[in-house]
Amino acid sequence: MLSDDWQLTEDVDDFLARAGDFLRSRPALHNTPLTDIEKLRTRRADTRGAEDTFFGRLESGGEIRALCYRTPRGHLSATPLSAEEAGTLAAHLAGLGHSPSGVIADHDTATAFAETWQRHTGATPVPFWRTHLYRLGTLTPPQPHPEGRGRIVGAKDREQVVRWCREFCVDVGEQSSIDLIDSGAWADSRFGDRHFSFWETPDGTPVSMAAATSLVGGMIRVDPVYTPARLRGRGYAGAVTVEVSRAALAAGATDVVLFADPANPTSNALYQRLGYVRIADFTGYRFS
Repeated sequence: MLSDDWQLTEDVDDFLARAGDFLRSRPALHNTPLTDIEKLRTRRADTRGAEDTFFGRLESGGEIRALCYRTPRGHLSATPLSAEEAGTLAAHLAGLGHSPSGVIADHDTATAFAETWQRHTGATPVPFWRTHLYRLGTLTPPQPHPEGRGRIVGAKDREQVVRWCREFCVDVGEQSSIDLIDSGAWADSRFGDRHFSFWETPDGTPVSMAAATSLVGGMIRVDPVYTPARLRGRGYAGAVTVEVSRAALAAGATDVVLFADPANPTSNALYQRLGYVRIADFTGYRFS
């Protein structure tokens, strides 16, 4: 695989015109590129870090085999690559003088890229994120079902949504999102474009929260799901996850996906009981 087979551009519209069909060909596996690149396309007025953003496509025999992109946050994301392809991409970007702050991809792709990047630049890859990717099969409501109902969040709920998202980020150690929330840059956080729902007890008290992305390429991602610690173990997370999953299907999603922390066996077991099937593992590395 030659480095010349990688075509780079800073033009998101040109990139999507050429690579959009490839992204949409595997919406579950490509769920993060679909939502990330759509956000970049629709928020071009926000130019922070735009000079460092690029998009790449790997072509062979006139067909696109893989994609990569660097966001204003600085990390490189890529669709699945062979070890050789990942190594070629790392060598190519290093040769062009690019300096991503890290890489996020399926585990094998991210690891192969990080190892080659270290050989070419001396930067040490440090793993900072691991996750399982699940895709919804047959939605199965939990039994027993907790009392209460789901409710779409309104403007009056914003303060509680922001507070619970911050608590979620503290639980999972997501410092970058905490910093954005604390600085008042809610719209710039990964939660700013989500559609939230609460699960409420019969007296109308919110006890759990889940959100979903907008429909892109036939895919909706459920993210995040959060229940305050004092209210866990009562079935609320399962109930609200079913609510947003059912709404995603009603909105026309062919692929409903979510990520789960491998270190949290409770959430992984819950999502599987609800009908989600694990399809891949993803890893993120920071470069020192």
